[in-house]
Amino acid sequence: MIKIGIVDDHAIVRAGLRQFFADHVDLRVVGEAANGREAIDLVRNTEIDVLLMDLSMPGQSGLDALAMIRAKAPDVGILILSGYPEEHYAMTLIRQGASGYLNKECDPAEIVNAIRTIALGHRYITPSVAELLAQQLNRKEDVPAHELLSEREFQVFLKLAKGETAGDIAKSLSLSVKTVSTYRTRLMEKMNLASNSDLTYYALKNKLID
Repeated sequence: MIKIGIVDDHAIVRAGLRQFFADHVDLRVVGEAANGREAIDLVRNTEIDVLLMDLSMPGQSGLDALAMIRAKAPDVGILILSGYPEEHYAMTLIRQGASGYLNKECDPAEIVNAIRTIALGHRYITPSVAELLAQQLNRKEDVPAHELLSEREFQVFLKLAKGETAGDIAKSLSLSVKTVSTYRTRLMEKMNLASNSDLTYYALKNKLID
């Protein structure tokens, strides 16, 4: 029996997934969460094989929770199920510890296939993500600027792009304002950008935020 946790801020999505998984004898939903902070508590208090997690959620996002879940529960498989296309987030998140990435428009049967693959200890790489991997290996100079960022720099970048202040970011990531400013300086240099409005424009253009 594969024990699954579902993390999504929409109750109807969680209910739909729970109902769908109920039709598969080897899958059992053992817990739910509505944001990243609840997901961390869920993993801490419940035995889970695969965590199915959305990215964009109020409060603490899936991206914010990923590193902490990886640190607290390294054996838990994490399958990202997001509304963002694979080419915008998959590579970055798989590098940061996600076991797989699927777009919410995928066939539901593929979610089951991915969960079973991840439960065996493997990563689930879709053909489109495999193609992205191949492209990166062949053309390192063409890697998008945001994929040059470290995990923490990427978190800070997205929050700045959404208009959050250094104080807000420091609080949500348990950092000092000075540290957030250091990350901002570093990521600006790596991405060759000059202002927060440049960050927002870049994130919108690359469909990293709505």
